[in-house]
Amino acid sequence: MLSGDDIHLSFGGVKALQGVSFEAAPGVITAVIGPNGAGKTTLFNAISGFYKPDRGNVRLGDQDITALRPDRRASLGIARTFQNIALFHGMSVIDNIKLGAHTRLKTGVFEALRYHGRAQTEELELRADLERRVIEFLEIDHIRHAPVTALPYGLQKRVELGRALAMRPRILLLDEPVAGMNREETEDMARFILDVQEEFGTTILLVEHDMHLVMDISAHVVVLNFGRQIASGPPRAVRDDPMVIEAYLGTEA
Repeated sequence: MLSGDDIHLSFGGVKALQGVSFEAAPGVITAVIGPNGAGKTTLFNAISGFYKPDRGNVRLGDQDITALRPDRRASLGIARTFQNIALFHGMSVIDNIKLGAHTRLKTGVFEALRYHGRAQTEELELRADLERRVIEFLEIDHIRHAPVTALPYGLQKRVELGRALAMRPRILLLDEPVAGMNREETEDMARFILDVQEEFGTTILLVEHDMHLVMDISAHVVVLNFGRQIASGPPRAVRDDPMVIEAYLGTEA
């Protein structure tokens, strides 16, 4: 269970989050929706440790992680993707994905620099594991050695998902995973997200504007507007909520 309780966060006079509380149940997909500027990515940044709330707390199970650094949260199993692709453009697909597993490596800095003995063995084992568990899973074996800059946008988003999966996450935060994709790419990504949840039992928290995707794959939806939580519940109930219709979906919905 990933949860937040009464989270407040301000930037100067701007109140980005005002008393937001949520629960992401174990092993299911929870979506966070709302208009631009509602505080969705700010909430993700508070969960992953980039921002520290002014008030309130974030919990992973029974553990309060509000004060933990981002790297400590990553080591506990919280991984994320970003709204804007954040890959290393000078590197190949497999090397970008390998970076996601850094929290699992035991080799020290000096051993890694020498690249001998345990360091070499550990990297070869990691590469074999990722090729089997991530690259084949995401159907990107044919591009594993390609530079990410040579890939179309949809495949770059898939590589970023692969980097997050390399961490073997307990919690996966997906920030607009299908933004900018065409319908075919969106359907592929939706299939992969569902497969991650079903095959690995991963708890997924999803920020997305594509309402068809949200309603199709989410078990629970949280709605933000101007930093406040205005609704929370099953997709159908949220879709029919008058406050949500007025603030986000529009009367035509």
